[in-house]
Amino acid sequence: MSGKPKKSNEPKKPVSRFLSAIGPGFVTGAADDDPSGVATYSIAGAQLGTSLLWMSWATWPLMSAVQMMCARIGMVTGKGLASALSLKIPKSIIRLFCLLLFLANTVNIAADLAGMADATQLLTGVNSHISIFIFGLGIGIAVIKFRYGRIAKVLKWLALSLFAYVITAFIIHPNWSLIARQTFSFSFANDKATWETIVAILGTTISPYLFFWQAAQEVEEEKKMGRDEYEREGATKVEIVDKIIDVGAGTLLSNLVMFFIILTTALTLHAHGIVNINSSKEVSQALRPLAGNLATLLYTVGIVTVGFLAIPTLAGSAAYAFAETLNWTEGLDEKWGKAKAFYAVIIISLAFAVAVNYINVNPIKALYWSAVLNGLLAPFLLVGIFLVGRDQKIMYGQASSKINQAVVGITALLMFAASVAMFVV
Repeated sequence: MSGKPKKSNEPKKPVSRFLSAIGPGFVTGAADDDPSGVATYSIAGAQLGTSLLWMSWATWPLMSAVQMMCARIGMVTGKGLASALSLKIPKSIIRLFCLLLFLANTVNIAADLAGMADATQLLTGVNSHISIFIFGLGIGIAVIKFRYGRIAKVLKWLALSLFAYVITAFIIHPNWSLIARQTFSFSFANDKATWETIVAILGTTISPYLFFWQAAQEVEEEKKMGRDEYEREGATKVEIVDKIIDVGAGTLLSNLVMFFIILTTALTLHAHGIVNINSSKEVSQALRPLAGNLATLLYTVGIVTVGFLAIPTLAGSAAYAFAETLNWTEGLDEKWGKAKAFYAVIIISLAFAVAVNYINVNPIKALYWSAVLNGLLAPFLLVGIFLVGRDQKIMYGQASSKINQAVVGITALLMFAASVAMFVV
């Protein structure tokens, strides 16, 4: 495998090994807790209390298995997910998926920008309409101007902002023994609202844009090391183990944050009868008298920082999907002149997202329903990912493990079942 830097045979210490393994999987997992995720988990906690805390640990192995299969596809084949799926699925269907991904992501970006702007207005007093334009323009310029390596480093550091939600939960001093019992209880109301929330949580946790971004960033990592898809000869055992560490850490962080957001809003908003949330600003303002100024500040700052983490991922995943399907030059390392169509998808998505915010749209509802939409679309994509991930020919004899295949298959079935339950209950 030409172009690959030589590695030292001296074994690394556990901490050094962990830090060196952290990469696209960690960033992708952290990006999962975007303002859409924060809103969805806040709604779940406010409306249903602690009844869905169990989803924070139940979805971890599901999310981890899916992201690992996507990562393995990118690592082993040197192809993005859309390119790999086209080997199993007609291109007309892939194009439809790309269009739906673009639409869902644009709505998600619009709602994310609104959440960030509301939070900024609460912190600084700057009008949200001004902040939305500044955020959209700034993110667009940064994605086009800076190369992949710099963007990846910034995203890793932004991921640490998610610990704000962990700290917030400890500020309210919950009864941990009671919370532990509720966390491992599967009792929940069998009604339409609860099933909608379950589908929304699944959709924002196991989300289509993360599938495409994960595989695309593995390809970017390979390109950074001087390897393209024509130089692929599979992946080494060390690379696979490092990727398990990377994806496992990212998905664990994502699900821990889900747990603490649901917990915080359940023990504050739900406990005091505040169940109808219309904006992230309302959540922050409601937290102040119930949990104190510090909790409010952490929750609000967290929305802004995770927005900066997630929006490039949302816009970029659709651009990668279109580029792979239509054979465009792609990549965040490419200059504007060589990848105009790729960057155009990002710009158009951001422009539409900014424009949507100047009409009367409820941001928290848009975030919530975009998560529901993702929950409905994801299982169809998972079928394609499953077929590619288990194909020995496409995967150069390094197909995903039987356990990985089984968990991804179960995830697709569960998401199909939850979607059906949402409509028939």
